[in-house]
Amino acid sequence: MLRYAFLPAVALSLCITGRTNPEPPAPDCVHTFSIVAHDPVKQEWGVAVASKYLAVGAVVPWAKAGVGAVATQSYANVFYGSKGLELMAQGKSAADTIKLLTDEDKGKALRQVGIVDAKGEAANFSGDKCNAWAGAKTGKYYTCQGNLLTGEEVVEAMAKAFEATKGPLAWKLMAALEAGDQAGGDKRGKQSAAILVVRAGAGPTGSDRYLDFRVDDHKDPVPELARILALRVKRPNSQ
Repeated sequence: MLRYAFLPAVALSLCITGRTNPEPPAPDCVHTFSIVAHDPVKQEWGVAVASKYLAVGAVVPWAKAGVGAVATQSYANVFYGSKGLELMAQGKSAADTIKLLTDEDKGKALRQVGIVDAKGEAANFSGDKCNAWAGAKTGKYYTCQGNLLTGEEVVEAMAKAFEATKGPLAWKLMAALEAGDQAGGDKRGKQSAAILVVRAGAGPTGSDRYLDFRVDDHKDPVPELARILALRVKRPNSQ
């Protein structure tokens, strides 16, 4: 049996808390929209995220090559990231991993999480106390989720953009993030964005962290993240 409640300091929200069963978020709590996805051809897993929160990339995205990827948000429990990857490394599916993570989390009503496992199967969870609008959309090899959004159109736009975009996983993730941003995104505003893509041996000194870019504080973080990504990976159909 997993004993999450006894692990120290595992709970973080995008208002940070050290409790696994926190009080409801204060009115100025910040929230986010993200996409988690897999490229079965190149065997890449990735997360892209944006939020009205300082350095969202330090909290939400988690990924490990050959294992899967996780976005943990809305009073985010960072233990969902580390333990989620551990469970998937043991062969658990995305859906089973979410069930195991949430079953013993007393604060699960405040959580939101999206997961893609080693096989590219996607699943998500939005607690019934996530601030509206909150929800998710899952498709083949991806899941989009968000809370405190301007509306459902944000995740719908993200999903459509991901499916329509050709080329590297990084730019498919980026296209989804751009679409969510243009559809309204976080209704409190903009501050930070991040993208993480892993592939075995593709990172520095043979690590799996192929791309790990963050815009921690910017008036328009999503276009800035796209600019940085283009310095490393050419955008499809760009001149």
